[in-house]
This record gives sequence, structure tokens and C-alpha cells, in this order.
Amino acid sequence: MIDFDPGTAAPTKATGARNGGDLVVETLEALGAKTVFGIPGQHALGLFDAMGRGNLQFVSSRVENNSAFAADGYSRATGEVGVLFLSTGPGALTSLAGLQEAYATGVPMVVVASQIPLDGLGARRRGMLHQLDDQKASAANVTKSQRLIQHASGIPSAIQDAWTEAISSPQGPVWIEIPQNVLLDPIMVPPVEDALAEAADNPPRVELVREAAKWLQAAERPAIIAGGGTRRGRAEKSLLSVAEKLRAPVICTPGGNGAFPWSHELSLQSWIEDRHMTDVLEDADVLVVIGSSLGEVTSNYFTFEPRGRIIQIDAEPRVLESNRPGLGIRADAGQALAALDQALEPSHPGPNWHGVSPEHLVQESLAKVRARLESQDLAKELKFMADIREAVPADMQTFWDMTISAYWGWSCWDAREGQFHSAQGAGGLGYGFPAAIGAAVGLETLGKSGRVLAVSGDGSSMYSISELATARQHNVPVSWLIVDDGGYGILREYMVGAFGRATATELARPDFVKLAEAFGVPATKVAPEDVGEALKAGFTAEGPNVVVVETLLKMFAPTHLPE
Repeated sequence: MIDFDPGTAAPTKATGARNGGDLVVETLEALGAKTVFGIPGQHALGLFDAMGRGNLQFVSSRVENNSAFAADGYSRATGEVGVLFLSTGPGALTSLAGLQEAYATGVPMVVVASQIPLDGLGARRRGMLHQLDDQKASAANVTKSQRLIQHASGIPSAIQDAWTEAISSPQGPVWIEIPQNVLLDPIMVPPVEDALAEAADNPPRVELVREAAKWLQAAERPAIIAGGGTRRGRAEKSLLSVAEKLRAPVICTPGGNGAFPWSHELSLQSWIEDRHMTDVLEDADVLVVIGSSLGEVTSNYFTFEPRGRIIQIDAEPRVLESNRPGLGIRADAGQALAALDQALEPSHPGPNWHGVSPEHLVQESLAKVRARLESQDLAKELKFMADIREAVPADMQTFWDMTISAYWGWSCWDAREGQFHSAQGAGGLGYGFPAAIGAAVGLETLGKSGRVLAVSGDGSSMYSISELATARQHNVPVSWLIVDDGGYGILREYMVGAFGRATATELARPDFVKLAEAFGVPATKVAPEDVGEALKAGFTAEGPNVVVVETLLKMFAPTHLPE
């Protein structure tokens, strides 16, 4: 039995009996969880004590928001569910920005937050430490659903249900909170022996697939936008087959980067913000949009004015026709594209883009993009990104913060056999490094090479600089590239472009090399032209390392503004 101090509800002694915390750990292990991210807290001590009796690996972050990013990165890199343990009140609230990214991007996670004892819940304000009026309401904007467990016997089923919901499309984080006394009190429930969670089926309606196939078979200028849902739905193989049957040009959004082979003769790559690509997509007589809302970036900042019909496929019904009318198909992208692939015959007599083949159109469009970039004095930026790409092994996963390098990466990064991950879902700072830590841990847990690359600016890196301690403590094989331009570079550029001057964008920053070394992490500062060799050296090292480049990178000129 756990005794409580009536003034603080803090545990004072324990007997070693199984409790609610054990049920949490046992259920997660039965569902296949291997790793948990988070930070201990007073009301969650029963949960963490139980973890010491189980087999879950715990990765202790330094800030809860970074724990959420790490669980997100773990899930993206491995395809498994990320698990996050949070304490009550401030700890739970600090995680919300990280959960917003996971929710916006559709990353499956199970979040277990502690809560004050049951007798403190409700409208009463007893003055308990960390007390909120309604903690789970705070998570309602950034998770698929929220559950409060009020008795230990409900824990296994609640976690199993949450896991099922997290992996069911549209995927995303699911929130569970458990009061302190429910975690600590002895239980009569036997140990959890098995748990099963299977994703809910989300197939397309037959008549919609038939109608979409009819439109596409008659199309002269079909084109495809592959968004992040394409990757989440494991739809790459079906996408390739559909594109080749239709001979349809394919462009990937930042979230969809890597869903279609970069060098394929039908690939418009990821230059979604370029006006030349917007022109092609506007000219399509049937445009298939997969796993994208046609939102701000994908629509070239809402300047996209399609003249043809749209077929929009998405697992999230709220996305369908949210920006453009069309034939909306609510379904998992993988299931929908597989069904569409089966319904399509190879295109005959073939597409015709005003007398030009789609393959030639792709070559011509990419050439126009290159010519536009080469006219803008961007040689340094193009070489910098090319040097990073050349240094990174073809199968290495990369994690990009919201920084100018990442904005370049959205458009120009060829993911090859690796995966490209960025924080474009919610757009918050600080994602890259902690997400990369989670990814590296996850890959090593699966017996794979864990080395990954994180890319941040000096501004965004300060959001997660404390995680150097986490990387060192767990000896995580992450190489972290910090591009230091002395401020919030993209905001500086936006403000100068809009107002003629920048305000409050300049930053006093530390000596990143000395700071990393203070954490016991090897670091080096190099000139921009040496970034490739520095990264290659870091990739062959053990544990974490940092490469710092002091340089001012520019963005390519926007194409959505009138000239």
C-alpha cells in the first residue's frame, strides 16, 4: 500500500506490490512497445517505478516538448508507435507544441500523462500541486482523442484502444491520463499476458474509385500531387504504378518528399513552390491529390487556380474539398491508390500536353526551374545543399528544423533510399535534433544502423540545445548540423522583403562548439565549402557529434508574388 502525505499527495512508502503503473507497462509491452520517451514527475512516480520492473527502454529528455519530438521521430523512422510518458500540469502542457506537429503530420503516438489524485478532479480547486481545471482539454487541439482512466482495471483496455486509434488512418497521437492514486494503489488485476491492436480498415468507396478511374482514363493531361498521406499510407508502390499507367507527371509536397522516385522520367520532384510547376498543375485536366489539403505551401501560397477537375484522396474527411471542390475520396492513401491502380488500364492512346509528351514536359519544367535559380545569384546555396546531399549516405534518414536549409530541402532534397523528415506539419521550432535522437534510438532498437542527420539554424537549435545531454547520456548516433547566421534567418528575410528592414530577428548566440564540448559532445566549426567533409567525418564516429557552419544563406525568390 502507498501512503500519501495529505498536504502534498506525495507517496511516502511502498510495499512492492503490483499497481496501476505495472498494468501500463505490461500492456505497452504486450502491444509491442520497446522504447518510451519522457521525463519523470511527482504524480507519475508510480509509472516510472513500474517501468523499472519491466523491459521498456526509457530515454530521458530534458524538456517535455523535446520528448514529444523524440517520440515523433522514433515513429517516423521505424514505422512503429511512439510512446510518451508525461507528468501532470506543467510537464503535460510543455509537450503540446511537439504533439501539434505529430497531430498535423499524422504520426501515431500513445501519450500517457499522470494526473492529480481522483479526489482532486472536477470543479474544486484544492490547491494541489500541478492542478489544472481540465488537463485533457488542453490536449484536445493536438491529439485525436483524450481519455481519463479512473480505475486500474480499465488501464489495459484503454491503452489497447488508444493504440488502435493511433495506428488507424488518419493516424495521430492519442492522449491518456491516469491519476496518481490509480497508478500507485495495489491491484487485483492479473498481469497482462497479451494485447491486440489492429488498425481500423479505411477503404475507398467502390463507386468513387470507379468514377475516378473513368475521369483518368479519359484525361489528356493527368497529373498527381503526392502529399504526406502518401507516405503514411505506404502507398509508394501503387503511386508508381498509377503514374506509369497514366504517364502522369508527379510532384511531391514537403511531407510527401520521397514518395515518388526523384529521377523518374515523370518526376517533377518537390519544387511545389515554383511558379513553373504551378503552371503545369493548373493546366492538368484531371489532377489527383493524395494525402494533401492543397494548403498554403502546396498551393504556392493559395495562388493555385486549377482549370481541370480534381480527385482528392485523404484519410481525414475534414481535409476533403477544404480548399478546392473536387471528387473527394475519404480513404487511407495506400488502400485508395491500390484500388485505383487495379481499376486503371494503361493509358491509350496516351496523354497529350498540347502536342508535348509528359516526359518532355517534365524535362522542360525542371529545366525552367534550374534556369530561374541560376539567374538569382544562389550558387553558394545550391552548392551547400549539393555538398550535404553528396555527404549523406543514400539510406540515411534526415531530420530538418524550420530553417532556411530546410526550406531549400523541401524543394531540392532527393531522399534516395532514406527518408526526409521536417516540421512542416505545424511549423514549430526545435524539431530537428530531438526527433533525430528518437529516430536513432528507434533504428538501433530494430537492429539497424542508427546514424541520422539533424539540421537546424542557430535560432531553432536553442530550443533543443539541452538535448545534447540526452544524446550524450544515451550515446545516440546523431550528427547535428547547425547553420549559424546570427538570427532567425527566414524571418529576417521575410521582414526585409516586406518592410525594408528586420526587427527583433537578430540573436546573441553561444559558441556552439564550446557548448557542445561542455556536454561531452565532439564538435567542429567549418567553412561552408567544407561542410561535406565535416559531415562525412561525423558519420563515421561513435555517438553524437556537432558540425557548425557560420554562413548566411538566402532563399530563392518567391514565385507567388506579382513581379
